[in-house]
Amino acid sequence: MSAEKGSMHSNLECFLHCTTPFVASQFLPKSEMRNLNRLWHPWEREKVEYFTLSDLWSCYDEWSAYGAGVPIFLDSGETLVQYYVPYLSALQIFASTPSTPNFREDSDSRDGETRDSCSESLSDESESDKLSSRWDGCSSEDGGFEQETLWQLNDRLGNLYCQYFERSTPYGRVPLMDKISGLAQRYPGLMSLRSVDLSPASWMAVAWYPIYHIPMGRTIKDLSTCFLTYHTLSSSFQDMDHEDDVEGARLKRKEGDGIPLPPFGLATYKMQGNVWISGKGGQDQERLASLLSVADSWLKQLRVQHHDFNYFTGIRHG
Repeated sequence: MSAEKGSMHSNLECFLHCTTPFVASQFLPKSEMRNLNRLWHPWEREKVEYFTLSDLWSCYDEWSAYGAGVPIFLDSGETLVQYYVPYLSALQIFASTPSTPNFREDSDSRDGETRDSCSESLSDESESDKLSSRWDGCSSEDGGFEQETLWQLNDRLGNLYCQYFERSTPYGRVPLMDKISGLAQRYPGLMSLRSVDLSPASWMAVAWYPIYHIPMGRTIKDLSTCFLTYHTLSSSFQDMDHEDDVEGARLKRKEGDGIPLPPFGLATYKMQGNVWISGKGGQDQERLASLLSVADSWLKQLRVQHHDFNYFTGIRHG
Protein backbone atom coordinates (compact mmCIF):
# COMPACT_ATOMS: atom_id res chain seq x y z
CA MET A 1 0.00 0.00 0.00
CA SER A 2 1.34 3.42 -0.89
CA ALA A 3 1.95 6.10 1.70
CA GLU A 4 -0.68 8.30 0.04
CA LYS A 5 -3.38 5.67 0.37
CA GLY A 6 -2.21 4.79 3.86
CA SER A 7 -2.64 8.41 4.95
CA MET A 8 -6.36 8.09 4.25
CA HIS A 9 -6.58 5.03 6.48
CA SER A 10 -7.57 5.31 10.13
CA ASN A 11 -5.50 3.04 12.35
CA LEU A 12 -7.85 3.84 15.24
CA GLU A 13 -10.90 2.63 13.33
CA CYS A 14 -8.95 -0.43 12.25
CA PHE A 15 -8.20 -1.26 15.89
CA LEU A 16 -11.85 -0.80 16.89
CA HIS A 17 -12.98 -3.02 14.03
CA CYS A 18 -10.41 -5.78 14.63
CA THR A 19 -11.24 -6.00 18.35
CA THR A 20 -15.04 -5.95 17.93
CA PRO A 21 -16.54 -9.37 18.67
CA PHE A 22 -19.19 -10.72 16.30
CA VAL A 23 -21.23 -13.04 18.49
CA ALA A 24 -23.13 -16.03 17.11
CA SER A 25 -26.83 -15.26 17.46
CA GLN A 26 -30.12 -17.06 17.82
CA PHE A 27 -33.76 -16.00 17.55
CA LEU A 28 -36.03 -16.07 20.56
CA PRO A 29 -39.03 -18.40 20.20
CA LYS A 30 -42.24 -16.41 19.86
CA SER A 31 -43.64 -18.19 22.89
CA GLU A 32 -40.91 -16.55 25.00
CA MET A 33 -41.22 -13.05 23.56
CA ARG A 34 -44.19 -12.21 25.78
CA ASN A 35 -42.02 -12.87 28.85
CA LEU A 36 -39.49 -10.18 28.02
CA ASN A 37 -39.04 -7.35 30.53
CA ARG A 38 -40.94 -4.48 28.88
CA LEU A 39 -38.84 -1.87 30.66
CA TRP A 40 -35.79 -3.27 28.88
CA HIS A 41 -37.49 -4.29 25.63
CA PRO A 42 -40.34 -1.82 25.05
CA TRP A 43 -40.50 -2.29 21.29
CA GLU A 44 -42.71 -4.78 19.55
CA ARG A 45 -40.64 -6.85 17.16
CA GLU A 46 -41.36 -9.63 14.75
CA LYS A 47 -38.08 -11.29 15.71
CA VAL A 48 -35.84 -10.93 18.73
CA GLU A 49 -32.21 -11.79 18.14
CA TYR A 50 -29.96 -12.61 21.07
CA PHE A 51 -26.69 -14.25 22.03
CA THR A 52 -25.54 -16.26 25.01
CA LEU A 53 -22.67 -15.05 27.16
CA SER A 54 -20.80 -18.30 26.49
CA ASP A 55 -20.82 -17.47 22.77
CA LEU A 56 -19.53 -13.98 23.56
CA TRP A 57 -16.57 -15.35 25.51
CA SER A 58 -15.83 -17.74 22.66
CA CYS A 59 -15.05 -14.72 20.48
CA TYR A 60 -12.13 -13.96 22.80
CA ASP A 61 -10.77 -17.52 22.87
CA GLU A 62 -8.27 -17.22 20.02
CA TRP A 63 -7.46 -13.61 20.89
CA SER A 64 -6.65 -14.66 24.46
CA ALA A 65 -4.28 -17.36 23.21
CA TYR A 66 -2.55 -15.63 20.29
CA GLY A 67 -3.60 -12.00 20.37
CA ALA A 68 -5.83 -10.01 18.02
CA GLY A 69 -3.98 -8.84 14.92
CA VAL A 70 -4.45 -5.18 13.93
CA PRO A 71 -2.97 -3.94 10.61
CA ILE A 72 -1.12 -0.67 11.16
CA PHE A 73 -0.17 1.76 8.41
CA LEU A 74 2.86 3.96 9.13
CA ASP A 75 3.67 7.37 7.65
CA SER A 76 6.62 5.78 5.86
CA GLY A 77 4.21 3.70 3.80
CA GLU A 78 5.12 0.50 5.66
CA THR A 79 2.46 -1.88 6.93
CA LEU A 80 2.74 -4.13 9.96
CA VAL A 81 0.41 -6.16 12.16
CA GLN A 82 0.36 -5.39 15.89
CA TYR A 83 -1.05 -8.07 18.21
CA TYR A 84 -3.01 -7.30 21.38
CA VAL A 85 -4.08 -9.65 24.16
CA PRO A 86 -7.45 -8.98 25.86
CA TYR A 87 -7.84 -8.97 29.63
CA LEU A 88 -11.09 -8.64 31.56
CA SER A 89 -10.89 -5.24 33.23
CA ALA A 90 -14.41 -4.87 34.62
CA LEU A 91 -17.76 -6.64 34.47
CA GLN A 92 -21.23 -5.95 35.85
CA ILE A 93 -24.13 -8.27 35.09
CA PHE A 94 -27.65 -7.16 36.03
CA ALA A 95 -30.32 -9.79 35.35
CA SER A 96 -34.06 -10.23 35.80
CA THR A 97 -34.02 -12.87 38.48
CA PRO A 98 -32.56 -12.48 41.97
CA SER A 99 -29.15 -13.98 42.46
CA THR A 100 -27.44 -15.53 45.45
CA PRO A 101 -27.54 -13.34 48.57
CA ASN A 102 -23.77 -12.80 48.35
CA PHE A 103 -23.27 -9.76 46.14
CA ARG A 104 -19.64 -9.32 47.17
CA GLU A 105 -17.33 -8.01 44.51
CA ASP A 106 -14.87 -10.51 43.08
CA SER A 107 -11.34 -9.22 42.70
CA ASP A 108 -7.75 -10.40 42.68
CA SER A 109 -6.80 -7.65 45.07
CA ARG A 110 -4.63 -9.01 47.87
CA ASP A 111 -5.48 -6.27 50.31
CA GLY A 112 -8.96 -7.70 50.70
CA GLU A 113 -10.57 -4.53 49.42
CA THR A 114 -14.24 -4.91 48.73
CA ARG A 115 -16.79 -2.41 47.60
CA ASP A 116 -20.47 -2.06 48.31
CA SER A 117 -22.03 -3.78 45.34
CA CYS A 118 -25.17 -1.66 45.52
CA SER A 119 -23.89 0.46 42.64
CA GLU A 120 -27.34 0.72 41.14
CA SER A 121 -27.55 4.47 41.86
CA LEU A 122 -27.49 6.65 38.77
CA SER A 123 -26.49 10.27 38.47
CA ASP A 124 -29.02 12.76 37.18
CA GLU A 125 -26.84 14.03 34.35
CA SER A 126 -25.42 12.16 31.37
CA GLU A 127 -23.37 13.10 28.34
CA SER A 128 -24.55 10.00 26.55
CA ASP A 129 -28.24 10.40 25.76
CA LYS A 130 -28.39 7.18 23.75
CA LEU A 131 -27.11 5.11 26.64
CA SER A 132 -29.00 6.86 29.42
CA SER A 133 -32.39 6.98 27.68
CA ARG A 134 -33.28 3.55 29.11
CA TRP A 135 -33.23 5.03 32.60
CA ASP A 136 -34.99 8.38 32.16
CA GLY A 137 -36.83 9.42 35.29
CA CYS A 138 -34.91 7.12 37.62
CA SER A 139 -32.59 9.57 39.32
CA SER A 140 -33.19 12.14 42.00
CA GLU A 141 -31.52 15.51 41.98
CA ASP A 142 -29.98 15.27 45.43
CA GLY A 143 -28.46 11.85 44.76
CA GLY A 144 -30.64 10.19 47.39
CA PHE A 145 -33.54 7.87 46.69
CA GLU A 146 -36.91 7.41 48.32
CA GLN A 147 -38.05 3.84 48.84
CA GLU A 148 -40.47 3.97 45.92
CA THR A 149 -37.74 5.33 43.67
CA LEU A 150 -35.42 2.54 44.76
CA TRP A 151 -38.03 -0.02 43.77
CA GLN A 152 -38.40 1.64 40.37
CA LEU A 153 -34.64 1.71 39.99
CA ASN A 154 -34.32 -1.98 40.78
CA ASP A 155 -37.02 -2.72 38.22
CA ARG A 156 -35.03 -0.92 35.58
CA LEU A 157 -31.55 -2.05 36.55
CA GLY A 158 -32.43 -5.58 37.57
CA ASN A 159 -30.60 -7.62 40.17
CA LEU A 160 -26.82 -7.46 40.40
CA TYR A 161 -25.77 -11.01 39.57
CA CYS A 162 -22.01 -10.63 39.27
CA GLN A 163 -19.39 -7.93 39.19
CA TYR A 164 -15.63 -7.97 38.85
CA PHE A 165 -13.02 -5.20 38.84
CA GLU A 166 -9.41 -6.04 38.04
CA ARG A 167 -6.78 -4.34 40.19
CA SER A 168 -3.68 -6.43 39.49
CA THR A 169 -0.77 -5.05 37.50
CA PRO A 170 -0.79 -6.02 33.81
CA TYR A 171 1.91 -8.63 34.39
CA GLY A 172 -0.17 -10.27 37.11
CA ARG A 173 -3.25 -10.80 34.96
CA VAL A 174 -4.47 -13.80 33.05
CA PRO A 175 -6.08 -13.51 29.59
CA LEU A 176 -9.81 -12.86 29.39
CA MET A 177 -10.89 -16.43 28.65
CA ASP A 178 -8.96 -17.79 31.63
CA LYS A 179 -10.45 -15.16 33.93
CA ILE A 180 -14.01 -15.85 32.74
CA SER A 181 -13.52 -19.60 33.20
CA GLY A 182 -12.48 -18.97 36.79
CA LEU A 183 -15.36 -16.61 37.53
CA ALA A 184 -17.85 -19.05 36.00
CA GLN A 185 -17.04 -21.52 38.77
CA ARG A 186 -18.74 -19.10 41.18
CA TYR A 187 -21.18 -17.56 38.71
CA PRO A 188 -22.38 -20.28 36.31
CA GLY A 189 -24.75 -17.78 34.71
CA LEU A 190 -21.70 -16.31 32.96
CA MET A 191 -22.01 -19.27 30.63
CA SER A 192 -25.79 -19.63 30.42
CA LEU A 193 -27.33 -16.15 30.58
CA ARG A 194 -28.62 -14.62 27.35
CA SER A 195 -28.42 -11.02 26.21
CA VAL A 196 -32.24 -10.77 26.46
CA ASP A 197 -31.98 -11.71 30.15
CA LEU A 198 -29.69 -8.76 30.92
CA SER A 199 -30.66 -5.22 31.82
CA PRO A 200 -29.28 -2.20 29.91
CA ALA A 201 -26.93 -1.58 32.84
CA SER A 202 -24.90 -4.74 32.09
CA TRP A 203 -21.47 -3.98 30.67
CA MET A 204 -17.87 -5.05 30.48
CA ALA A 205 -14.52 -3.39 29.89
CA VAL A 206 -11.63 -5.12 28.13
CA ALA A 207 -8.01 -4.02 28.50
CA TRP A 208 -5.86 -4.60 25.41
CA TYR A 209 -2.09 -4.81 25.86
CA PRO A 210 0.36 -5.00 22.92
CA ILE A 211 2.59 -8.08 22.80
CA TYR A 212 4.46 -8.05 19.48
CA HIS A 213 4.24 -6.95 15.88
CA ILE A 214 5.07 -8.55 12.54
CA PRO A 215 7.51 -7.93 10.96
CA MET A 216 9.64 -7.66 14.06
CA GLY A 217 13.08 -6.21 14.38
CA ARG A 218 12.62 -2.67 15.62
CA THR A 219 10.90 -0.89 18.47
CA ILE A 220 8.18 1.59 17.60
CA LYS A 221 7.16 3.67 20.62
CA ASP A 222 3.84 4.61 19.02
CA LEU A 223 2.82 0.95 19.23
CA SER A 224 3.16 0.71 23.02
CA THR A 225 -0.31 2.20 23.41
CA CYS A 226 -2.77 0.22 25.56
CA PHE A 227 -6.53 0.40 25.05
CA LEU A 228 -9.57 0.02 27.30
CA THR A 229 -12.79 -0.78 25.42
CA TYR A 230 -16.30 -0.65 26.89
CA HIS A 231 -19.14 -2.86 25.64
CA THR A 232 -22.82 -3.15 26.52
CA LEU A 233 -24.13 -6.70 26.92
CA SER A 234 -27.91 -6.32 26.79
CA SER A 235 -30.11 -6.86 23.75
CA SER A 236 -31.69 -3.50 24.60
CA PHE A 237 -28.96 -1.78 22.62
CA GLN A 238 -29.10 -3.92 19.48
CA ASP A 239 -31.45 -1.43 17.82
CA MET A 240 -28.90 1.37 18.08
CA ASP A 241 -26.93 2.54 15.05
CA HIS A 242 -23.27 1.79 15.60
CA GLU A 243 -20.91 4.43 14.28
CA ASP A 244 -18.15 1.94 13.72
CA ASP A 245 -17.03 2.93 10.26
CA VAL A 246 -13.77 1.79 8.73
CA GLU A 247 -12.42 3.85 5.84
CA GLY A 248 -15.74 5.68 5.58
CA ALA A 249 -17.98 2.61 5.41
CA ARG A 250 -20.33 1.70 8.23
CA LEU A 251 -19.92 -1.65 9.86
CA LYS A 252 -22.59 -3.61 8.05
CA ARG A 253 -23.70 -7.06 9.08
CA LYS A 254 -23.84 -9.87 6.61
CA GLU A 255 -26.15 -12.80 7.14
CA GLY A 256 -24.47 -15.26 9.48
CA ASP A 257 -21.98 -12.69 10.81
CA GLY A 258 -23.53 -12.65 14.26
CA ILE A 259 -24.22 -9.66 16.51
CA PRO A 260 -21.40 -7.07 16.65
CA LEU A 261 -20.53 -5.47 19.99
CA PRO A 262 -18.40 -2.47 19.00
CA PRO A 263 -17.03 -0.34 21.85
CA PHE A 264 -19.29 2.46 23.05
CA GLY A 265 -16.42 3.91 25.10
CA LEU A 266 -12.64 3.92 25.01
CA ALA A 267 -9.65 5.02 27.06
CA THR A 268 -5.98 4.89 26.08
CA TYR A 269 -2.64 4.75 27.88
CA LYS A 270 0.84 5.63 26.60
CA MET A 271 -0.47 7.13 23.39
CA GLN A 272 2.54 8.71 21.69
CA GLY A 273 3.19 10.01 18.20
CA ASN A 274 0.46 10.17 15.58
CA VAL A 275 -0.03 6.54 14.56
CA TRP A 276 -3.52 6.51 16.09
CA ILE A 277 -4.60 10.02 15.08
CA SER A 278 -3.20 10.29 11.57
CA GLY A 279 -6.34 9.48 9.61
CA LYS A 280 -9.32 11.36 8.26
CA GLY A 281 -8.29 14.97 8.86
CA GLY A 282 -8.50 15.12 12.65
CA GLN A 283 -11.59 12.95 13.02
CA ASP A 284 -9.60 10.38 14.99
CA GLN A 285 -8.90 12.93 17.72
CA GLU A 286 -12.58 13.82 17.87
CA ARG A 287 -13.52 10.16 18.01
CA LEU A 288 -11.07 9.48 20.84
CA ALA A 289 -12.42 12.43 22.85
CA SER A 290 -16.02 11.35 22.24
CA LEU A 291 -15.44 7.72 23.21
CA LEU A 292 -13.55 8.78 26.35
CA SER A 293 -16.37 11.14 27.33
CA VAL A 294 -19.02 8.45 26.90
CA ALA A 295 -17.01 5.95 28.99
CA ASP A 296 -16.62 8.54 31.74
CA SER A 297 -20.33 9.34 31.62
CA TRP A 298 -21.28 5.65 31.80
CA LEU A 299 -19.17 5.07 34.91
CA LYS A 300 -20.62 8.17 36.56
CA GLN A 301 -24.16 7.01 35.83
CA LEU A 302 -23.51 3.77 37.66
CA ARG A 303 -21.31 5.50 40.26
CA VAL A 304 -18.58 3.00 39.58
CA GLN A 305 -14.91 3.50 40.40
CA HIS A 306 -13.16 1.64 37.62
CA HIS A 307 -9.53 1.13 38.55
CA ASP A 308 -8.16 0.74 35.03
CA PHE A 309 -10.06 3.77 33.75
CA ASN A 310 -8.68 5.90 36.56
CA TYR A 311 -5.17 4.64 35.86
CA PHE A 312 -5.40 5.12 32.10
CA THR A 313 -6.71 8.66 32.47
CA GLY A 314 -4.30 9.65 35.24
CA ILE A 315 -6.83 9.80 38.07
CA ARG A 316 -5.21 8.77 41.33
CA HIS A 317 -7.08 8.00 44.54
CA GLY A 318 -5.09 8.14 47.71
